[in-house]
Amino acid sequence: MAGTRHRAARHRSGVAVRWGRLLAGVASATVTAVAVLAGTGVVGTAPAEVGAAVAESTDGGDPGDAGDPSDPSDAAPDSAAVDLTAAASVAPDPKALPADSGSGKRIVFDQSAQRVWLVGRDGEVTRTYLGSGSVVANLQPGTYSVYSKSRWAVGVDDSGVMQYFVRFTKGPGGAAIGFHTIPTKQGVPLQTMKQLGTPQSHGCIRQRTKDAIALWDFAPVGTPVVVVA
Repeated sequence: MAGTRHRAARHRSGVAVRWGRLLAGVASATVTAVAVLAGTGVVGTAPAEVGAAVAESTDGGDPGDAGDPSDPSDAAPDSAAVDLTAAASVAPDPKALPADSGSGKRIVFDQSAQRVWLVGRDGEVTRTYLGSGSVVANLQPGTYSVYSKSRWAVGVDDSGVMQYFVRFTKGPGGAAIGFHTIPTKQGVPLQTMKQLGTPQSHGCIRQRTKDAIALWDFAPVGTPVVVVA
């Protein structure tokens, strides 16, 4: 019985060795076949190599690539920042001559901006500066013309002395409205230079002296004056 068991064990061992050699041979042949087919292009590259190829093409900046959502650099631009940049780039120039303010030689006064423009015959602005218009609504937008000039003048009800007065219309009560220097009373200016650009008067447009002289020289009687809101 012992001899029989010994022979059976050797028989099973021989069978296992033969099966192991057979499986090794099949695996070797399979690897060789795959290598040959891959070299001829029949079989594609390994998944890791395909992944590397895709990453390389998208890193090149493919316009159709949506980017990595987890990467902050691929995030969409801040629309608010873009809008602010666009707004800044088209912000109106406060010194620009208002649209629809007439043509040819004229004086333009913008009530909301409290700014004056002297415009030549060719439509070019020769001078612009801030003034101080009325604190009350006694001057309506429209087109007027210079009708009178006075080198010196005294305000209604002895409200101050002014120079280089260029009149172009009258208020509801019949008082003249025009351009002149900042009035003074007993030698004291009724407003500061820093207040130019804000309404301060009761009808006229106040100017610093050098601007009042420039307008005086620019505008003979008959010169159009355009007032815009």
